[in-house]
Amino acid sequence: MADRRELFIGVMSGTSLDGIDAVLADFSAERPRMLAHVHHGMAEDLRHEFQLLASPGWDDMHRAAIAAQHLARAYADTVTELLLRNDLAEDAVRAIGAHGQTVRHRPADGYTIQLNAPALLAELARIDVVADFRSRDLAAGGQGAPLVPAFHQTVFSGAAPVAVVNVGGIANITALPAQGSAQAVFGFDCGPGNVLIDAWSRRHLHEPLDRDGAFAAAGVTDAQLLASLLGEPYFAIPPPKSTGSDLFNEAFIDRHVAGRDIAARDVAATLTRLTAATIGQGIDRYFADAAEVLVCGGGAFNPTLMTMLQQECGTRPVRSTASRDVAPDHVEALAFAWLAREHVNRRPGNLPAVTGAQGGRVLGALYPA
Repeated sequence: MADRRELFIGVMSGTSLDGIDAVLADFSAERPRMLAHVHHGMAEDLRHEFQLLASPGWDDMHRAAIAAQHLARAYADTVTELLLRNDLAEDAVRAIGAHGQTVRHRPADGYTIQLNAPALLAELARIDVVADFRSRDLAAGGQGAPLVPAFHQTVFSGAAPVAVVNVGGIANITALPAQGSAQAVFGFDCGPGNVLIDAWSRRHLHEPLDRDGAFAAAGVTDAQLLASLLGEPYFAIPPPKSTGSDLFNEAFIDRHVAGRDIAARDVAATLTRLTAATIGQGIDRYFADAAEVLVCGGGAFNPTLMTMLQQECGTRPVRSTASRDVAPDHVEALAFAWLAREHVNRRPGNLPAVTGAQGGRVLGALYPA
């Protein structure tokens, strides 16, 4: 068994609200090795509550505190399952990295909110917990996001320049120059990933997502609607930048669809094209040297989106991170296990060229078991 100081758990629930991913990772070798993965779907009432908490509402401070406790208990269940699958005691794991559920991300106002109850998770799991990863970067003048590019650099850097695209609720791009290049790694949130597609699917299919991209595949892109969506000022802002469901939500869709006679399937196709187009444009504008595009997150499982993304990326091959032996739905949870390890070892987890922070900072707060 690996030394206990090198076993970490990462727990992630993203803005797409599709569920909780947890991984057990071994960091004793040069490259991290995933030992186990657990995915639990998010309870429908909890998903709905997080959607409501993304906007101001009645008694939201109390409701947020209760939702955070439910989430921590769900996190603890995934941790328990990981330990049971690997016949491990709690003290075999050095720490859990738990990001929490983002409900507000307002870096321009100096704050970001990830609902979590890390003290409760430490109590239930009986393992040290590292949480609240974004606030230290924000305090140093950064955006607090995206935080995964530093991990992408550790796992995916190679002889050729590569763009790593995480398509979760929000899509972000990590630009990895060729190893040995003088260019710094950088990254940014380029816009919506699955968040708008999922919102439209919930409304019209009564499903949490567009499974296999079938809804979008049945429609066609509406050029006028796409042009309207692409007019969103966020897309023209240069990096560093980050965003969230505060901006990209059902109200965003409604503002652009209002007054247009467009079939629901065509709106689905157009929203999917929007995600692909903003990713492709982000790579073209800021990392034109990219020789390859690696995709992780839930979007990697949407064949319609992947086809559109290949069209938007031209001659650059677009592949899942599975081509590099890392399953696309494991990457973010692995990243937070890695960030917990960096915290424990008092090493910076942010990249100032990505977030705009004044320098590297040790991220997160420790909740001892």
